[in-house]
Amino acid sequence: MKKMATRVKLLRWPTAALLALAWPCAAFAASFDGSQLSVIWAIPFVGILLSIALCPLLVPAIWHHHFGKISAAWSLAFFLPFAAMFGAGVATSSLVHALLAEYIPFIILLTALFTVAGGIYIRGNLHGSPALNTGILATGAVLASFMGTTGASMLLIRPLIRANDNRVHGAHIVVFFIFIVSNAGGALTPLGDPPLFLGFLKGVDFFWTVGYILPETTFLVGSLLAIFYFLDSWFYRREGVLPVDPTPDTKRIGFDGAINFWLLGAVVGLVLISGFWKSSIVFHLAGTDVGLPGLVRDIGLIFVTFISLKLTPDKVYEDNQFSWGPMLEVAKLFAGIFLTIIPVIAMLRAGLNGPFSAIVSAVTRPDGQPDPAMYFWASGFLSSFLDNAPTYLVFFNTAGGDPKVLMTTMASTLAAISAGSVFMGANTYIGNAPNMMVKSIAEERGVKMPSFFGYMLWSGGILVPLFVIMTFIWFK
Repeated sequence: MKKMATRVKLLRWPTAALLALAWPCAAFAASFDGSQLSVIWAIPFVGILLSIALCPLLVPAIWHHHFGKISAAWSLAFFLPFAAMFGAGVATSSLVHALLAEYIPFIILLTALFTVAGGIYIRGNLHGSPALNTGILATGAVLASFMGTTGASMLLIRPLIRANDNRVHGAHIVVFFIFIVSNAGGALTPLGDPPLFLGFLKGVDFFWTVGYILPETTFLVGSLLAIFYFLDSWFYRREGVLPVDPTPDTKRIGFDGAINFWLLGAVVGLVLISGFWKSSIVFHLAGTDVGLPGLVRDIGLIFVTFISLKLTPDKVYEDNQFSWGPMLEVAKLFAGIFLTIIPVIAMLRAGLNGPFSAIVSAVTRPDGQPDPAMYFWASGFLSSFLDNAPTYLVFFNTAGGDPKVLMTTMASTLAAISAGSVFMGANTYIGNAPNMMVKSIAEERGVKMPSFFGYMLWSGGILVPLFVIMTFIWFK
């Protein structure tokens, strides 16, 4: 009975994701122009960001129990006035597009990676010395470009926390893990981070990023690893370790649930195939085009998720202290973010005709040439608070949108957009999806993580100076 109850609990979330694909919606072909909007439409988006930042500090009990309702309230604060002003057709079309084209594929991929990586248990007890921790972060940085920042983060965060569960302070370890594994490490291939994958879909060569931003990535990751090693060594010498290890040595290092390594490869393969596969078959749903490759990818990911849950022994999930709490938090909060961001992205896409024209014009020099430094900081700043994938597309199109030109004569501009979108997703907890998932898992394991603004003090003090140095070396 216990095994059956565990299976029912584990299956609940992927089943919800599957049902979401079948969500019925009427067909609307309406659309709207972002130049018609004023900045007041960004209030719900700013509201949900402030809620994520302030509520855990000011009203932690209310936030913990009702963050999903708060996210839904901000969504309605945008959607209802929008429907009243532009009509139900336009509002519904925008809502369906956000769900079918963006949110549901996003959640399906995260659910697959979360489940598969959560089904791999690294046996034995690693001892979290500065050298070992640095090695794990370096390994995660390499893996991130091949299995995605989310996959690498979900695979390594649990053993890293377990290795350091007898350390007095561990928050700095998780913060640097977010910097390196959940963000910077994914900068070298389209598999690493969603913005680069969108560029790949737009025609950017698969190996272009590793050829053009390898020096920047090496500098950033290398600098962060060096800073972390010295900081962790200082903490280690100053505080030592607890006299009792919560997870004492029992077995030599090994893996349980190894079948999930094959399933992880299947996830990467499905994502990669959906980019290479070109098909003229398109399904039109409520004004949103759903291509066959993307549909096959999402169905395949759901299938992989169910296979993982079926084949992974319950003991692996129990040993990993696996729960759906982090996934639920990300799903609920990002549902509100994906919906309230609709008018913000539309206003940015309006370019010089929209209310954010100052941002768009700032990336162009007086002589009409693109300014790589401004592209780096503009795409990076917005990627710190907005979804970095559509932000990448906005500046990709602002720079002309021709992949052949951007990869050659404007290579420095495309490199700046790519680097800014990926690297600066580490500036806040919401800059990239793995950030919030890692934070939630760490807190569930008893790590006292910095608040929203506390985390930004870390990123502002460590990442921003490195970004300034990079600007003068590569993007001037």
